[in-house]
Amino acid sequence: MRRVALALALLILVILPLPVLASDGKPAQPPACQGAGCRAQPATWAVPLDGTWAAGGEADGTGNGGTVPAVGQAYVAAGDGIAVLGAGLSLAGYRLPDLKSLWRVTLPAPAGTTIMSVRAWPGVVTVGLLGPSGSSRTEVTVDAATGSELRRYPAAVFGGAVAASTATTVVIGPAAVTSYANATGRVRWTHKISGDQSWRADGQKLYLTQSPGGGLSSAPVTALKVINLVTGSARTLSSQPGSPFSGTLAIAAGGAVVFASPSGATAYSESTGDLLWTIRGAVPEGTDPVTGLVYLTSGSGVLLGVDPVAGIAVTSVPGSVATGSAAVYVVRDGMALGLTGGTNGQAWGYDLAARRVTWNSAALPWPHFYSDVSGLGGSAATSGGAVVVTACPHLAASPGICADPELVAFSL
Repeated sequence: MRRVALALALLILVILPLPVLASDGKPAQPPACQGAGCRAQPATWAVPLDGTWAAGGEADGTGNGGTVPAVGQAYVAAGDGIAVLGAGLSLAGYRLPDLKSLWRVTLPAPAGTTIMSVRAWPGVVTVGLLGPSGSSRTEVTVDAATGSELRRYPAAVFGGAVAASTATTVVIGPAAVTSYANATGRVRWTHKISGDQSWRADGQKLYLTQSPGGGLSSAPVTALKVINLVTGSARTLSSQPGSPFSGTLAIAAGGAVVFASPSGATAYSESTGDLLWTIRGAVPEGTDPVTGLVYLTSGSGVLLGVDPVAGIAVTSVPGSVATGSAAVYVVRDGMALGLTGGTNGQAWGYDLAARRVTWNSAALPWPHFYSDVSGLGGSAATSGGAVVVTACPHLAASPGICADPELVAFSL
């Protein structure tokens, strides 16, 4: 089964659909399913969403901006057989792929506090709560089976949980990265950090940037602190003398760390810090954890699947398919998931090995995609067999308001 899921992961780069209208102003048309091997429409499930949701974001209320909460933002995590939706202080768990309701809770917090991230891990869900002032964050660990709160930990606003299980939670806090035992709340190990450092995680390793200016300053990154998320062991990965890492940390995968800058994408060895490769004009987009490839958008719009160490393009999606009104959203297990907005909106799959679209869904209710980078549809989980989107089958009498918002899941 092709394994594709949409979920939230804070501070990662992802492939987002571009505007839902083609250059001529007409609704976008999804790529056609090609050849005798085209598959039938994937199974779908839908459940109603609580609260008031807006359909649009455009001034004319046409729905081109997707289906989003009327107030605030929504966040979703998908993985380990569960999808979790958080908005305001409400958190709801659904079984994947059929979206059967598992539990619904309201997290206690001072007035003005709101959910700012949701992440799914084996056996638990972690939720970032942004304080009323916007300058503090608390990370809540929740039992994925029951929705019961397990523990609360202090977190950096741009940090939070970077690994979790029923036994432990690792949190980037205001001044340290700390592993906690969920049963007791005791500290298992901790490492001091300076300020809000940029970070990326790759499996059992966490990479944090270090620069002369510290934190999220614009100073060049001269080193990375590499922490084993299981054992807590740490080392420093330094750039070559006189040659700081180029740009900002974008991806860590397969033995390489990839930096993004206006000139392009540059990769370095995660063991030595040596320069591995540079692709000028390329923008890092994400990874396919199943195949181990790093995905970059070239200057011509082609989506390249690159070996993270060799820098060789192993596969690609043509610019005519990868970008525009009907755009590639994420790649998993060699299948590029595409989303098309507008009245003929569909989900579709582009098989990178066959180099063609191999399935199309039926037309989805419109306006359907929530494409905010920090919410539903904003990123991809590393496993699972479901694609989750929001849908608005019918507009309400009030301009821009959805009459009956839904959460929709495809089984791929």
